[in-house]
Amino acid sequence: MEMRENAALVIVDVQKGFEEEVWGRRNNPGAEGNIAALIDVWQSSGRPVVFVRHDSTQVEGSASPLRPGYAGNGFKDFVEQRRGKGSGPELLVTKSVNSAFYGEPDLDAWLKGAGVGQIVVAGIQTNMCNETTARMGGNLGYEVFFPLDAMHTFDLEGPFGWTRTADELSRATAVSLHGGGFAKVVTTEELVAAAG
Repeated sequence: MEMRENAALVIVDVQKGFEEEVWGRRNNPGAEGNIAALIDVWQSSGRPVVFVRHDSTQVEGSASPLRPGYAGNGFKDFVEQRRGKGSGPELLVTKSVNSAFYGEPDLDAWLKGAGVGQIVVAGIQTNMCNETTARMGGNLGYEVFFPLDAMHTFDLEGPFGWTRTADELSRATAVSLHGGGFAKVVTTEELVAAAG
């Protein structure tokens, strides 16, 4: 795997509100450690890092744990402590929908302005904002890497009484993205080795 000197790390929605019980059972307890490892290697190598924050709107309900002004809106401590610590460019994107490409400021414009052609998408949730951001990144022409062990999601109920565990949803996302050519599903270890 070849990681360019300007490959951007996009850290999606690693916010305190996802620690609340309302979400249910999560998977991958090692996600935070792997996210931290990616941020550290990206910052030490001077590569660009994008921190994305989800600001829930009234449409989603004022009780959302991710709403602005509520403690859950803030980044988890291990992310907040790393912001601004790298030698490379850094961007904060805020959004109220699933894709980081529909936030403020314009992520696509920022990446293209810096000549970035590769992005790594990590964070929360695997099958929601991470998957949507990765799909859009692929559609926009980026080479997208998706470290499945640097993210997590939650069990979910869908139509017809169907339910899927967080692990099942993560596998389905990985198969769809990788098999469909939207992204390359990789491990944190592979990315750290390629970027170090």
